[in-house]
Amino acid sequence: MTDTPTETAVHFRDDVTVELVKHSAADSDVLWAARVSTAGEQSLEELSKDPERSKGLINYLMRDRHGSPFEHNSMTFFVSAPIFVFREFMRHRAGWCLAGDTEITLESEAGNLRRRTIKELYQHWHSGVEDRLPASAGGVTWHAKAGKWMGQVRRHDKDHYLGLYESREAAESAVAEFREQHPSTRLRKLESVRSNRVRCYDEETLLAQRASVVDVIESGVKPLIKLTTAKGRVLRCSADHAILTPEGWAKAGELAVGDAVMGAGTAPRSSEALVPPSLRRGIGVWTSMQRDRLIEETDTCHICSGTFPRESLALDHRVPVAADLNRALDEDNLAPACEDCHAKKSAEEQALCRRGGKIAVALPETIISIAEDGEEMTYDLSVEGPWHNFLANGIVVHNSYNEESGRYRELQPVFYIPGEDRKLVQQGRPGKYEFVDGTPEQHRAVTDAMEASYRHSYEAYQDMLAAGVAREVARATLPVGLFSSMYATCNSRSLMHFLSLRTQDERAAVPSFPQREIAMVAEKMEAQWAKLMPLTHAAFNANGRIAP
Repeated sequence: MTDTPTETAVHFRDDVTVELVKHSAADSDVLWAARVSTAGEQSLEELSKDPERSKGLINYLMRDRHGSPFEHNSMTFFVSAPIFVFREFMRHRAGWCLAGDTEITLESEAGNLRRRTIKELYQHWHSGVEDRLPASAGGVTWHAKAGKWMGQVRRHDKDHYLGLYESREAAESAVAEFREQHPSTRLRKLESVRSNRVRCYDEETLLAQRASVVDVIESGVKPLIKLTTAKGRVLRCSADHAILTPEGWAKAGELAVGDAVMGAGTAPRSSEALVPPSLRRGIGVWTSMQRDRLIEETDTCHICSGTFPRESLALDHRVPVAADLNRALDEDNLAPACEDCHAKKSAEEQALCRRGGKIAVALPETIISIAEDGEEMTYDLSVEGPWHNFLANGIVVHNSYNEESGRYRELQPVFYIPGEDRKLVQQGRPGKYEFVDGTPEQHRAVTDAMEASYRHSYEAYQDMLAAGVAREVARATLPVGLFSSMYATCNSRSLMHFLSLRTQDERAAVPSFPQREIAMVAEKMEAQWAKLMPLTHAAFNANGRIAP
C-alpha cells in the first residue's frame, strides 16, 4: 500500500484490503449437513470427528454438484476498495436472493404504498418502464336490441367490432384477447424509476421508514425454500437470505416451524395527551444534564454513523418517549445524534404524537410451514442505509451488502491509483481480448490524470459542503475511484460461485476474465476461506473451480 499525502490532503492507494471479521465455517459443517438425511441425530457426531477422514465425501458432493451441504456456514468480510469494485461485487454476487414474483413494498413521499414484483423492478431499473397511456378505447356494452353483450374496441381512430356474446365474461375475454394481440403500450426509459423508495424499518424502534433503492440485481438460478406464516404471508428465497426475527437477524434456512419473523403491521399511535407538556420539559432538562457525561468530546451519531464534535451532538432517545414513557429517564436508552438526524427524528416523532390513530410497525408472525421450492431465477435489492432492510411479501428482509454511505457521513479523500504491475493495455476483441503491460510513459499518464481529477473533484466536494450543500448532493461530484468500505456476508457455496466468476485460475474448467481490481478482492477472500475449510477448498480446485 502507498499513501501519498498532497497539498489538498488527498491520498492514493494501489491495493485493497479484506478482513474476515466473523465466521462460523469449517469442513465439518459440510459433513454433518450431508449426513443428516441418512444418519439423523447421529450426524452431529461429525462435529467432533476429524474431517480429513471424510474428504472423499466432500469431493463427491462437489463433483456431483450436491450444493446444499455447503450452505450451512457463514463468513462476514470487511472490504475496503474503490467504489467501482463494489459495483462489480453487486453485479456478480450469489446468495441472499428472492424469487422473481416476490412483491416489494414501495412508499411515496406522501406515505402512499404500492407493491411491485422484484422481477418488474429489475426490468424497469435496467430496461425502462411501459408508457401506459392507451392508444385504444372501448370495451363491453349491452346491446338492448339484440339482447346480448357487444365487444368493440377503438384503436388508432378506427372501430373494431368484435361481435355479440351471450355473457359479459365472453365479451370481456374477446376484448382482452384483441388488446393482447394488438398491444397499445410502448417502452420508454424513464429515470423516475430510479427514484423508488422502499418501506423499511428502524431496527431499534421497529417503526416504519423509507429508504432509497441503490440497485436491483439479477442473481442467477438458485434453489429456493418457501416460508409460510400464520397470517398467510409466503416468502420464497434462498436459504441464506437474512430475515428479521424478534431476536435479530437469522438466515431463512436456520428457521424452523414455530419460530417468529417480523412482518408489516400496525399499532396504536401515541397521542400527545400521554406526555403532558410539563413532563416533556422536565424530561428534556434531565436529558440535557446528561449530555457532557454521556457524549465524548468526539463521538458517533447512532443514526447516520458520522463522527462529530460534542457541540454538534445531542442526546437522543433511541425508543421515543411517546412510545415508552418508562424509558424516558433510562440512560441506556440515550445515544448521541447529530443535529440533522436529531431534528429529523424529533420532528417525525412529534408528528406521530399529534395525529394519534395507527402507526406502521414491524410485528412478529409465527412460521407454520417451511418447504423446498425448486430452482429459478432470483433477484435482490441493494438498499441505502442506515437500516438496509425492506419488505418482501410483507416480511422484513435484509440485503447482503452494507456499503459505506456518503449520504450520512463525509467521505474521506482516499483514491485508487493502479500499481505499476497493473496491466494497462487491452488487445483483441470482447470475449477473446487480453491485457498486457503498459509502458512507463502510459503509467505516468494514467497516474497524473487520475491524481489531477481526484484532487479537482474532492475540492469541489469540499466547497459544496462548506457552502451548506447536503452530503447526499455534494457526493455526486466524486468519481468511482474513491475508496469505500462494506460488510459482505456469504456461505461457502455462494463464495465459490463468486470466485468462479471473479478470479482467473488455470484450474478453472470455465475460464473467467475478471477486472483486476475485483480479482484482488476475490483472491484475498479466497485465501482466508481456504484456511477455514481446506478440504472444501481443495475439492473446489480439483473439480474445475465450479460451485456445486
